[in-house]
This record gives sequence, C-alpha cells and structure tokens, in this order.
Amino acid sequence: MVTQPAFKAGERVHVRQVDSQGHIRTPHYIRGKTGVIERFVGFFRNPEELAYGRSGEPHRALYRVRFVQSHVWPDYGGAAGDTIDIDIYEHWLQPVNPS
Repeated sequence: MVTQPAFKAGERVHVRQVDSQGHIRTPHYIRGKTGVIERFVGFFRNPEELAYGRSGEPHRALYRVRFVQSHVWPDYGGAAGDTIDIDIYEHWLQPVNPS
C-alpha cells in the first residue's frame, strides 16, 4: 500500500479526460477541468473495482478538489468566486505544471 499521497493541499491538478464504460466515480462534467487540491482525504479501496466484486486493491488516495464554478460551467451566473468541491481519486488526477 502507498503511504504518501502524490499531491498536497494547494497544488493545481487536471482531471483526466477519459470516457470509460462501467462504474466510474469521477463525474463526466468535471473531466478535463483543472482545480486545486483542497485536502487529502485518505487511502481507500477503489470503488470502481469494488463495483464489480473485486477486492478494490491496491488502496487509492482520495482528494477533495476545488473547482471555480465558472470554469466548470461557462454559463454560470453566480459570483465569480463560487466554487464546487468534488472527491476524486488520485488515478484520475494529473499535475499541472506551474506557468
């Protein structure tokens, strides 16, 4: 089992844009978007594997990732600083290189 998460709070991450079949825990509307790690939640068995009666091993790191709502929904009419937090497993995330 991995003992260290790959990302830390405050790091920018990109959600992989993958159109997979089956039980997927990452919402379709957030795939391909960039957010910021709000916090590391812990290590858990992979629910995408558990859904098929498998062991869910190895454990996967789970993060709470914060996205600016206007970046998720271009027609968003709320305040510019409104955010949405989504729990996403590490295998869906890629680091964003600082520019």
